[in-house]
Amino acid sequence: MLTIITTQSLLRLVTNRFWKKLPLVTLNLGLYESQHQEEKSKPISRYPIPYKKDLPFDILELMEEIEKKTGFLPNVFKVLSHWPLEYRAFFAYYNVICNKKTGQLSRADKELIILVTSLANRCSYSVVVHSARYRVFSKNPVLSDQVCINWRKSDLTAWEKAMLEFALAISQADDVTDDHFKKLEVHGFNQEDA
Repeated sequence: MLTIITTQSLLRLVTNRFWKKLPLVTLNLGLYESQHQEEKSKPISRYPIPYKKDLPFDILELMEEIEKKTGFLPNVFKVLSHWPLEYRAFFAYYNVICNKKTGQLSRADKELIILVTSLANRCSYSVVVHSARYRVFSKNPVLSDQVCINWRKSDLTAWEKAMLEFALAISQADDVTDDHFKKLEVHGFNQEDA
């Protein structure tokens, strides 16, 4: 489990010399307060997680494939398995979006978009998952950490920043105008990329 704590909490821990006893890795995103130890026993979902033996074969097969590739099974797979139709739809849509070969966006670009929109939405689970995936696809762990702290001040290219500004405008329900598209075109994006 990764505990995300604020600067004030980290300073308090270090000042009290409690940090030597902390078994958890900490990352300061400035967004989330640390979780208490007693919260570890909380279930991952309000809905029941089905037993593997009760799952449809195609869902079980996908779960085993992911677990084999990553060494663990992310909670999202477990939680969504309660609803097989939604499970299939979610992962089919995710695969189409993330594995689509058209346009100029690489897999790293797509993970970067997911990471930054997750930061904007304050979804700590998605930030942790997609910052790790961005590290893998970008092959740049330092940049992933910079993005988590403040993507606007990071070493991203102007192309990547234009891409993220557009993604955030859409995800935050801004009025997307021709100006948004013109800013993308300046950096070489086309209609398919948008």
